[in-house]
Amino acid sequence: MAGRKALSGCGPADSEVVVKVSAPVRAALVVLLLVALLVAAGWLLQRRLIYFPDRSAPRLGAGVQEVSLPTVDGLTLGAWLVRPPPGTPDRRVAVLVAHGNAGNRQGRLPLAAALAGRGLTVLLTDYRGYGGNPGDPSERGLARDADAARAYLIDRAGFPAERLVYFGESLGAAVATALAVRHPPAALVLRSPFTDLPAAGREHYPFLPVRLLLRDRFPVGDLVARVTAATLVVYGTADTVVPPAQSLAVAGRAAGPVRVVAVAGADHNDAALLDGRQLVDAVAELAAGVR
Repeated sequence: MAGRKALSGCGPADSEVVVKVSAPVRAALVVLLLVALLVAAGWLLQRRLIYFPDRSAPRLGAGVQEVSLPTVDGLTLGAWLVRPPPGTPDRRVAVLVAHGNAGNRQGRLPLAAALAGRGLTVLLTDYRGYGGNPGDPSERGLARDADAARAYLIDRAGFPAERLVYFGESLGAAVATALAVRHPPAALVLRSPFTDLPAAGREHYPFLPVRLLLRDRFPVGDLVARVTAATLVVYGTADTVVPPAQSLAVAGRAAGPVRVVAVAGADHNDAALLDGRQLVDAVAELAAGVR
């Protein structure tokens, strides 16, 4: 415009200010970024750190009946029913087995055979995503799978509810305990139970804020306080996966009569805690009290 000076270019006072960041601050920012990435990965991928399914279809063994379990959300799950062998007195008690977070029902067949040899009928379940089953595991999904297994034993296998024993192994102990709250059994067996999943996860991922991140909680300690059925807790004194103190804490919170069996020197996946004599004897004794 006439009579006015054009604006001049930026002088020294208007130049960009360069902020220098010290090396310690840069290092701290890098650490914060890495922690943020770990937290994000933990949130997005957490179920891959919880569930380790063997998705292959198990091989049917001798004396095993293959059965199907329809769930309320439209899945059909494969499972195995193992009855007492010929010549073994049938106690007419069924044991619903909810296995841990890894493998599939194939690996629990020795347990089923041992319990069937004591006159018990055993239903070996596989969760969604395990053992050739459709779907992906989650806390809600596993609860639906357990409900389907119980419904099979009552509606199709002909066992009354008061003659059912729930057997949960590790993560399966959480599944069995939650089922016992929804549908009380005659008795409950918890093998190597943790108090809740965040407490168990903190043992293996101490660098992550596990309690804040987890969507699947499995609060065994809180739930077992609502179970009045006779409860058996079995754990290994050398368990490196679930600390023995957590299994003892679960036993201490059981609302009903509880028996604790410690298998000396046994780690989480040792044979003694799969189908060992001490375990099988304790389960058979508990089942003998079902009337």
